[in-house]
Amino acid sequence: MVDYFLCVIGMVLVIEGLPYFGFPEKMKEFMRFVQEQDDSILRLVGGLAMLVGLLIVYLGRRGLSCL
Repeated sequence: MVDYFLCVIGMVLVIEGLPYFGFPEKMKEFMRFVQEQDDSILRLVGGLAMLVGLLIVYLGRRGLSCL
């Protein structure tokens, strides 16, 4: 179980690092844009991202039999 968890964390870091590696100038622009946003917008986007992530995990654990 720990091996699986570490594998998932590693993959998240790879995916998160891709935009910074491939497009550093665009990421700087995006970070400036994010800093200008209201906290409530960032909370909404973060909450929606977590819900979508949970849905993906749920569907993945079910074997995508519902699609």
